[in-house]
Amino acid sequence: MKFHPMRFDFYLGRAVFGTVLLTWAVLVGLDVVMAFSGEFKDVGKGSYTLGHAAASVLYTVPRRAYTFFPTAAVIGSLMGLGQLAATSELTALRALGLSRKRLSASVAIALSLMTAVMVINGETLAPWAQDRSDNIRASAKSGQSLASSRYSGIWVREGDTFLSAGSGDEQLLPGGGTRLVLNDVRLYQIAEDGHVASLTHAGTVEHGADGWMLHKVRRDTFGERSATRTTAESEKWDSRLDAGALAAGMSKPRNLAARDLRTSIEYRKRNGLDARDYEDIYWSRWFYPVNVLALCLAAVPFAFGSLRSGGMGKRLFLGILFALGFWLLQLFFGRMAGALKFDYRIAYALPPIVMLVVSGMLFRRKSG
Repeated sequence: MKFHPMRFDFYLGRAVFGTVLLTWAVLVGLDVVMAFSGEFKDVGKGSYTLGHAAASVLYTVPRRAYTFFPTAAVIGSLMGLGQLAATSELTALRALGLSRKRLSASVAIALSLMTAVMVINGETLAPWAQDRSDNIRASAKSGQSLASSRYSGIWVREGDTFLSAGSGDEQLLPGGGTRLVLNDVRLYQIAEDGHVASLTHAGTVEHGADGWMLHKVRRDTFGERSATRTTAESEKWDSRLDAGALAAGMSKPRNLAARDLRTSIEYRKRNGLDARDYEDIYWSRWFYPVNVLALCLAAVPFAFGSLRSGGMGKRLFLGILFALGFWLLQLFFGRMAGALKFDYRIAYALPPIVMLVVSGMLFRRKSG
């Protein structure tokens, strides 16, 4: 089977590309309209206006596009190939000597290009835009600045130390990069027997390239029958706590990029915290392109069989049925992985395998 681009590759790719884009636009558009209507109840809280609601929802479009792409891909592929099958164009291509595998490869190439764009979007534009959306909502409702609204009421743990911060913001540095500044910070150091060994209060805490720096420090150290207070204008805090873990802790796991999810997983495991929610989303990102291609390839045999007859409604129904069935399989194995505590990589590998095996067994003969 040769994979050199031919004219029919572009023809099939254009047909699938067009129907996938159309389906995608409809699904994302409906979701955006529903999300915007859901914001009406919050209009009037603080300084949150209809303009803030519109901006907040528009910033979520990249994330919504990433989420709905697998569904749009399978529905759009079935609709595009079904149209070609209904007009006997697929039959004509088969008569020219093209195998079913070769035609499926043409569809897979077109979908791979779109999937690659979505993977990049899911790791770059979507998390940034979602963060902007969250900041707009929080700042308008609370009246705080965009930056400080992202970090407020922070509680994190690093080893035997618990950190509490009233607020914080990220500052852009002149030479590039960012610096995290936390305000009204308290560090609680817990001894092995569970009592508070020391309480450190810092007016501000900065995190940059050189690590953590405490400013305007007041430390109370508690002995068995005594307490000692020391002060310092500034001092270095040796900690493995990463600024990215703070940012990730303030956002839902599904809104984070894979690198931020990995940082959160390492932080939680290092401190003995449950990281399975983050592992679930993290491995779903890795299997995202595999799921899209497997789902669409599993549906391709329909185009050579049952989609030769029937209208748009039949193709739409089959597309929704495939997408729903795959989602239920993924949900089932994901919940099983969470309950039985086995590797999420196995849970996310099983649904595409099951879909491909069942599709191949059922339609090997019928699709010729």
